[in-house]
Amino acid sequence: MSRLEYSSLESSSKWRNLPPPPGFSKANNTSKGNSKAITATTTPEAYDKLKDKRAWDLAISPAKSLPMQFFMLYMSGSGVQIFSMGIIFMLLSSPFKNVLGINDAFASFAPSASKNPKSLSTLTLQKLAYFACNLLTLGVGLWKCRSMGLLPTGTGDWLAFETRGPAPELSLF
Repeated sequence: MSRLEYSSLESSSKWRNLPPPPGFSKANNTSKGNSKAITATTTPEAYDKLKDKRAWDLAISPAKSLPMQFFMLYMSGSGVQIFSMGIIFMLLSSPFKNVLGINDAFASFAPSASKNPKSLSTLTLQKLAYFACNLLTLGVGLWKCRSMGLLPTGTGDWLAFETRGPAPELSLF
């Protein structure tokens, strides 16, 4: 079996006189020293900054999925069928599951100086934003339930508990 040798193509290439692209360094492009060069330049502060950015991405992820959920609710219609009920159940149950697992979800993004990454006090702002986005998702689900008539919001839904005065025709006697 013969091996292909690509190193000879580099010297005879018609593209060798072109300048390298911006940000390209031939010293960092060696295959053996590449991982060492990247690890040496990455500081714990930069890593914590990256983890903080990823924590914010996770915090607003429920809000990013709302347009798709609105579309799914629109496509399911306003009738009470198995498909629409499945979407409603998913929309109402996912915020509760997300809020119950909030510390586990953000544990991998805790700063390296944190003693307990699953503590409620780490990444407080991100967790509050995550909670608010999940409340928004829950609100969308409740709005759909109301528009389908599944929530008792009208006066006709509570007639059994309403007390009525005497009829106006009978009050003259």
